[in-house]
Amino acid sequence: MNKNHYVAIMAGGIGSRFWPMSRTNYPKQFLDILNTGKTLIQSTFDRFASFVPAENIYIVTAQSYKDIVIEQLPNLDPNNILCEPSRKNTAPCIAYISYKLAQLNPQANLICAPADHIISDENSFVNVCLEALTFTENIKALVTLGIKPTNPNTGYGYIQFEPMNVAPNVYKVKTFTEKPDKELAKTFVASGDFLWNAGIFVWQVKNIVKAFENLLPEIHEVFDAEKENFNTEKEHQSIEKIYPQCVNISIDYGIMEKAENVYVIPSSFGWSDLGTWASAYETLQKDYLDNAVAGNNVMVIDATKNMIHADNKKLILIQGLEDFIVVDTKDVLLICKKDKEQEIKEYVAEVKRNKGDKFI
Repeated sequence: MNKNHYVAIMAGGIGSRFWPMSRTNYPKQFLDILNTGKTLIQSTFDRFASFVPAENIYIVTAQSYKDIVIEQLPNLDPNNILCEPSRKNTAPCIAYISYKLAQLNPQANLICAPADHIISDENSFVNVCLEALTFTENIKALVTLGIKPTNPNTGYGYIQFEPMNVAPNVYKVKTFTEKPDKELAKTFVASGDFLWNAGIFVWQVKNIVKAFENLLPEIHEVFDAEKENFNTEKEHQSIEKIYPQCVNISIDYGIMEKAENVYVIPSSFGWSDLGTWASAYETLQKDYLDNAVAGNNVMVIDATKNMIHADNKKLILIQGLEDFIVVDTKDVLLICKKDKEQEIKEYVAEVKRNKGDKFI
């Protein structure tokens, strides 16, 4: 394994679209959503530990989740858990690990990835990551992994790439497009030169630091002013000082959509960002009536195309439903049309307005 290879697993989100399983105090990255025997963050860590030294893997998360990370990843050095004092989106999160590593190892080559993705073909994933690390070692490049689309999904952003490759399986990025409507998504998929944006990035830290300096100077200035304190006992104090000064902005919008040296590797490794219950439905095996069932005591009668999640100890019987999401937890039961799953965030806000934080 290459000692200059590093990974930052971003694990600070609250996963509100996976409510009611995902809660503010115990969000989806710490849950076994698909009943695989591992939580999402455990699967992600193990995937990267197969080709990156374990001591080079960092988790960036909220301070309130630190104990959960320690519990779920007992072999991880607690010093490799970087705690954000507030949620400021992905740009400050990536700045934190990047400026820290720039002080620790100027030759660091970094993969940044969310904690909650599903990847079914792990061998292909490892090969693509190693391709990206090899490319960024030699070229001043910011690389993103693009997923070859299998359908006109409106829940993902899209990346358009130039027709000529600059290296084997590496292409210059032409445009980024936020989540399109159905007709535009169909056009993108039919064209053959658009990919889903997986939100997985690879670069040398010195190159992403330079990109912050050029494109997000306000974030660069506050991190750069405190960089001497990283990897010392003063780091936590510096981060507490830095974060209130950071704008809330994604790395996509702040840097990737504006930088000139952005490249993409078209990939197929059985990817899902597991962002919604409908994406869980697509990932899980189906019964003969096309129901995706996670739970050992679920009975289905004359019901089809449903996503059902329930505790293994509880008997759930569902009759007559079609295209529904049914999620049963100890204190909340959600029954929602599958085509309304993008609105679950709004339902959570409504619950909060009417019932306070008790069920959030």
